[in-house]
Amino acid sequence: MPITNQQVAGHAFLRQMYDDPYFPDHVVDQGRAILLRLCERIEAERPSDLESLYALTQAATEEFNQLDREFVAAGSEIETVARECICDEFCSVAAAYGFTQADAEQLTSGRDW
Repeated sequence: MPITNQQVAGHAFLRQMYDDPYFPDHVVDQGRAILLRLCERIEAERPSDLESLYALTQAATEEFNQLDREFVAAGSEIETVARECICDEFCSVAAAYGFTQADAEQLTSGRDW
């Protein structure tokens, strides 16, 4: 399903991680795919409140929890720079879909990175 939100469709997800050689592009690509799937789910399910949005972001957070293993296997990890970058992306996605009051911690509260 193509993303219709132009703010999201034109966004360069995880650019800071792509620009840092510590993070392998092929693993960052998987993180970008997680964020794009989150956007697709938001557009398909159209959450009406923050709790519904948080349910969707928690599923994406779980995917990032699994992805951390891929980073480690590639000699990297989701550390401070990556954590901040990923959390910023979750906030950007929430805001792009009108959830400007979303709590940054709640968006990724299930993270183990």
